[in-house]
Amino acid sequence: MKHAQQFLTLRRLSIAAACATLAACGGGGSDATQNSSSTQTAALINGSTATGSAAGFLTGPITTTVPTPTPQPAPATVGATITDVRFENTSSSAAQTNVPVTFGQVFAKGSLLATDKLTGRLDDGTVVPLQIDVKATHDDGSVRHAIISAIVPSIAASKVLTMSLAKGGTAPTGSVSVDSLTRTGFSASVHAKIGGVDYYASADELLKSGKATNWLAGPVATEWQVSAPLRAANGSEHPHLSARFAIRWYPGANKARVDVVVENDWAYEPSPQNFTYDADVQVGGKSVYSKAGLTHLHHARWRKLFWFNGTEPTVNVKHNTGYLIATGALPNYDQSVVIPEDAISAIQTAWNKSSKDVMGNGLITAYMPTTGAHDDIGLLPKWSATYLLSQDSRMKEVMLRTTDLAGSFSAHYRDKQTGRPVSLADYPYMTINGRSSDTLNPATKKYEAFPICETAKCDTPYTHDASHQPALAYLPYLVTGDYYYLEELQFWGMWDAFETNPGYRGNIKGIVSSEQVRGQGWSIRTLAEAAYITPDQDSLKRAFNDIVNNNLDWYTETYVTRTSNQQYANTLGIITNGYALGYDNGIGMAPWMDDFFTSAIGHAAEMGFTKANSLLAWKAQFPINRMVGAGACWVDGAMYTLHVRSSESAPFYSTYAEAYANSHAAGFNGLLCGSSQMASFFGVKTGEMTGYSGVVTGYPSNMQPALAYAANVGGEQGKKAWAAFAARAVKPDYRYGPQFAIVPR
Repeated sequence: MKHAQQFLTLRRLSIAAACATLAACGGGGSDATQNSSSTQTAALINGSTATGSAAGFLTGPITTTVPTPTPQPAPATVGATITDVRFENTSSSAAQTNVPVTFGQVFAKGSLLATDKLTGRLDDGTVVPLQIDVKATHDDGSVRHAIISAIVPSIAASKVLTMSLAKGGTAPTGSVSVDSLTRTGFSASVHAKIGGVDYYASADELLKSGKATNWLAGPVATEWQVSAPLRAANGSEHPHLSARFAIRWYPGANKARVDVVVENDWAYEPSPQNFTYDADVQVGGKSVYSKAGLTHLHHARWRKLFWFNGTEPTVNVKHNTGYLIATGALPNYDQSVVIPEDAISAIQTAWNKSSKDVMGNGLITAYMPTTGAHDDIGLLPKWSATYLLSQDSRMKEVMLRTTDLAGSFSAHYRDKQTGRPVSLADYPYMTINGRSSDTLNPATKKYEAFPICETAKCDTPYTHDASHQPALAYLPYLVTGDYYYLEELQFWGMWDAFETNPGYRGNIKGIVSSEQVRGQGWSIRTLAEAAYITPDQDSLKRAFNDIVNNNLDWYTETYVTRTSNQQYANTLGIITNGYALGYDNGIGMAPWMDDFFTSAIGHAAEMGFTKANSLLAWKAQFPINRMVGAGACWVDGAMYTLHVRSSESAPFYSTYAEAYANSHAAGFNGLLCGSSQMASFFGVKTGEMTGYSGVVTGYPSNMQPALAYAANVGGEQGKKAWAAFAARAVKPDYRYGPQFAIVPR
């Protein structure tokens, strides 16, 4: 299918109308054409604020069994294509029939109304009924994120089927009973033998107890969720260890996916600690995973996936990268970057050599505060950006399994009262960095400090922090709809909000201003993604939106309108709070760290948080002036340190020209910008930027996302700045690390 040309980003243009005129919003085609620059579609900053209601946890009916729909002739009511997905049979030897698939799909604002039906149309014309479980909506009521389930009739070995997602058609109806699963003999259990005592939880027993909730509900796929503390045979509960099961039943394929999670993460249970046990998971009466002497770290969890009554389908669901990016849910990664085989192989090799069993860390930096470049730093980690641009099944597996291992870090605090990650809305004074006396809630008269975790009992090989925190779970949840990834995102987002001292963050407000500048940026990124994608009916939706808006208000009032915190106000477009001025005796700041913050604000603005717009416009002047501002030279636009005042007590310079001149020796300031003499002074090639311009993680690369967002909002100067950046003589080969390969819309 041919792709239409890119369209201009217009704030007031409905993306629904745009997609109606563009085959690119739903085009099929080969992998090579889909990931080429010709398929880039502009995403609109739609001007909406991501909001949602605070309601109870999602539940659904558990009633009678209905027949599973089968492929049928195309009904006349099937209409315009919104986008497409491709189903790749990764087996080179075996065809597959009656294939169950479930995936997450984000939609552009206005492209799919809540009342619209959606139909799958294969490239041979076959229509496949689609079960749509809508999770999040835009502020106009249209669908933002949904989980789609289908039974694909057949896929030949090593073949790829394209399925258009078209409006209209007939939606499958009905629901499925737990009995339809349990009658097959389904069973699943987790066992942890501690000191000779077998603690266990049984999924089938929990299902029969009637305590299940629905994550998916329909005739194609029904997913029941159950959880319980691990219990001994005498009924006694383990105080810390619990199991959570998500059983996704496909009656049409007569098989189920069994998602098993074991947790040690209660927030307020006394005496938190590591536990060592012999682990065993059984499905269908057989042991499917075991590990002796497993040390389960405190406030951590582990996950394993299995299939009951059949093998796992060898199908890779490939999304339309151009459409995902066009929705604004993801940054505008450069789709002209074509990932080569050796780049994929290198990441896969690193993954295979990593610690990837339960309680491992995979490709995640074990000690996050480690200095220097990390592959996991950016709006997306290296492996996730590589997956996004390639849609390669191996990169998807690396991304998903690495995110499974994000559970190994001690950043998971679950509220035993609600069963959900703890929320500032419930515990506005909780913290892990502060004295117990700082956590007194004046309304409840209770201290909200977490129980002390004794060092000897809580040793862990991992250290996490906000300043180096990867974006681990957002993209995995967006493309799979797996509840584990949603909660992983929520755990990390809420940790960002509560880990600082309550007084520093404004208690319930969750202001992240006391972090390093990069930590402020990455925290806002994670919080905004959690607010954007969390389901409307999730009780944490409103909490995340409130925290994001509180932060955007604080930064706007501090820097844009200057109605508060006058000590931070400046005309340079730089963040000056949170240890920002920690260089050269309090006169210098790190432009690269500031760029991380700007890119996070740009990402939030594109997701629809309108309160980010004025802040982004103010921040944009800093990267723009470093490239084309009066009195500055683009060659050193990505310098490591910039002097922004003459002394620790002096006011900030009023122009970037002053800051630039005072950051260089007098002899240098007389050199012609871009000249061979300037290149010689810096030890670079003529036309090359300083700061490792040819390295994918160099300082110019760090600058690129911030400059791309600045170019979108910076008018002619923004375009001029981007043109100067694009014209530099030495550039990184983003094929081997595209995490900073973001370009203007």
